[in-house]
Amino acid sequence: MFDKIQQAYDILSRPDADGELVRDALETYGLDTEVTTISTDEGSTDFVKTVVPGRDPDAPTLGVVGRLGGVAARPAELGPVSDADGAIVALAVALHLGEMRARGDVLAGDVRIATHVCPDAPTSPHDPVPFMGSPVDTRTMNEHEVDEEMDAVVSVDATKGNRVHCERGFAITPTVKEGWVLKVSDSLLDIQERATGRPPSTLTLTMQDITPYGNDVHHINSILQPATATDAPVVGVATTSVSPVPGCGTGANYLTDLLDATGFVVETAKDFTRGRASFYDEAEYDRLTSLYGSMGRLQTLGEGV
Repeated sequence: MFDKIQQAYDILSRPDADGELVRDALETYGLDTEVTTISTDEGSTDFVKTVVPGRDPDAPTLGVVGRLGGVAARPAELGPVSDADGAIVALAVALHLGEMRARGDVLAGDVRIATHVCPDAPTSPHDPVPFMGSPVDTRTMNEHEVDEEMDAVVSVDATKGNRVHCERGFAITPTVKEGWVLKVSDSLLDIQERATGRPPSTLTLTMQDITPYGNDVHHINSILQPATATDAPVVGVATTSVSPVPGCGTGANYLTDLLDATGFVVETAKDFTRGRASFYDEAEYDRLTSLYGSMGRLQTLGEGV
């Protein structure tokens, strides 16, 4: 799998990185890949969506979203930035699952993978360290990266610009579904332990972290923004660091950590699509909503925004 991380990194580190380079790599394994270019006053980016078909059309479908502002911040910074982690992992997952399928190891259900490629994204102020900006807003990202066909979503995002989680590696979030922050999935904790050989690591979330961008409240980052655009359960996979690293910082794509995160997503895809892993307890979710009602309002910008 390490060669897929290297391949993804090599593609996305180029100054001319774009969706066509990604599509060429994925089509090597026969994966149908869609590239959509979106341009704004802030620049442009290529959204890339691909599907690794499963053997059973009735099996659950996993969505994998590589969330980021941009893979680089040229001309201000040269080379891939920390924020590129989401795209690197998403592409490496697609390459690995594509190769598995080409060799005859076909997952039970489909895996739908989406991210976007922008090698010259802007930066934006944020405390404690600057964020990567993006030519497009999060609503546009959700429109191009989150599909109705996804029965559950894994959102991969670099989460190093904070003082909340201070260790190297990757952490998973509690499951978020329709405005509810649910308990961390035991199934996914099991997979994390198996994939890393270490105790599990989890990321603390606050209520504002799961609300849409644009409401003028602090968010740890955009890792849970896909949860504002779907009724499916969403879990964040956060690549992390010991000390705060700006999203626009270069030299901060820790390849061994990306390897662990990629392995976790691949193992989650195997187990979820064949019904061995669940993102949440449906009975408990139904109990919560029967007691306290819908929390869907947290998926919106709210009143007066």
